[in-house]
Amino acid sequence: MTTELLTGALLADGTGAPLRSAEILIQDDRITAVEHPGTLPAGTPQRDLTGLVLAPGFIDVHSHADNAPLLTTDDTTKILQGVTTEIVGNCGFSLAPRSTGNADALATFLQRLFPPLDFTWTGFHDLFAATDASGYVTNYCPLIGHGTLRIAALDMADTAPDDDTLRTMRTALEEGMTAGAFGLSSGLIYPPAVFSTTDELTAVAEALGGTGLYVTHMRNEGDALLESIDEALLIGSTAGRTHLSHLKATHPDNWGKMRPALDKIHQARDTGHDIVQDVYPYTASSTMLTAVLPTNYLAGTTDETLTRLRSRTGRDDLATTIGDQTAWDRILIATTASHRFEGRTIAEIATTDGTEPVDALIRVLVDEHLRVTMINFSMHEDDLGLAMTDPQTMIGSDGLPPGTGGKPHPRLTGTFPRVLGRYVRERGVLTLPEAIRRMTSLPAQCFRIPDRGVIAPGHVADLVAFDADTVIDVGDYQDPLRPPAGIPWVCQAGRTVVDNGEYLGPRTGIRLTPKP
Repeated sequence: MTTELLTGALLADGTGAPLRSAEILIQDDRITAVEHPGTLPAGTPQRDLTGLVLAPGFIDVHSHADNAPLLTTDDTTKILQGVTTEIVGNCGFSLAPRSTGNADALATFLQRLFPPLDFTWTGFHDLFAATDASGYVTNYCPLIGHGTLRIAALDMADTAPDDDTLRTMRTALEEGMTAGAFGLSSGLIYPPAVFSTTDELTAVAEALGGTGLYVTHMRNEGDALLESIDEALLIGSTAGRTHLSHLKATHPDNWGKMRPALDKIHQARDTGHDIVQDVYPYTASSTMLTAVLPTNYLAGTTDETLTRLRSRTGRDDLATTIGDQTAWDRILIATTASHRFEGRTIAEIATTDGTEPVDALIRVLVDEHLRVTMINFSMHEDDLGLAMTDPQTMIGSDGLPPGTGGKPHPRLTGTFPRVLGRYVRERGVLTLPEAIRRMTSLPAQCFRIPDRGVIAPGHVADLVAFDADTVIDVGDYQDPLRPPAGIPWVCQAGRTVVDNGEYLGPRTGIRLTPKP
């Protein structure tokens, strides 16, 4: 048995209780005692954490690192932030199921977001066998993507599912839950989910039996934000519980809508709905560049979308429908297949090319075969701060998949230290104990993650120690992959994996399954 006594730190135990001095005894992978300093037996090997705050390992409730176990290199973007557990499979994107008939459609679609994948699986049992064999840097909590279910059943078609197709989707969802998934996710701005109706989503969610979790990137986060919350509540009440992903109010016309959005959420909660939400601490979002296209461009294969973009009719239609409504100087190219265009806005590319912005948009999408992610500066700081103050708001990075290179959104490396540095220390939006609760025990409770989220005897020793006076994100939009400052030590299942801010390895995370 390996034993270690952690001394000197101020304890933020994850419950939201005030910080206090304490010593923590770890035996093998578990916390066995939490006591006042000097209480535990002398002579135990000690780690001095004087000057640091000790907290449970952070839980990233909104990650797209589904592919991280399959990479040959270790993805350290989260563990260096103190994140020890990630919820993956968000926004309707999961790596399974994969039907034989529509395998090419899934592979082609996922290439718009993920680096190339060597598919060796069909269902979730096969996928999890592959990821288990490769190992995990952080603990892995997978959701089942409605978009992936729909591709397996209907390809990328703008078609309503019939009863047989709905049965196929529900059966695949049930199989994924049996394999150990945590719930159902949707991404209703993305194909093919953008073609789905509320009735379809409700019918699929019925497979969760009224006790499951529905996690959604809502249909609209701008003009129809309030109506989209209503839809999420309807689907979530059928599933059992509702989680709103990256709650926001996008576009200047909608700045200020966070108050009525939170009012609606509070009213639902007061009438018995189990609903929570997450945010990331930035006023810029990031997703596939195809998200700016109207729905009618997105149906069918990649080649069909490219044909629409290349046509004069398609170009003129885009100029009419989105040309005057889009702030082109606020859309920054993050990552592309060829790594051209990265770090430049659509407006800058248009100026260099001597074209209209809509032509620059088409050029980037066509040249990169739709494999482009963007950063969109579309939110207001006041809305973000207000959302963060709600006691049921958790923190998620929404970090896009690792392994694509380029200039991804700095939230990939900076989300959790940014909350602690900017929103706790500098702005006082949250107290330190409350911020830790939002990152630890609250997500553990809402996602039913076993034996994690608080520092208490019997819990797994997933821990992070940070300097509350210096912790901060370091990466920015032009140099996003710089690791944060002020997080010298991370422990996973009793084993030190980050020391002096350096990742030690090896992969010590595991795939978790939800508590009943």
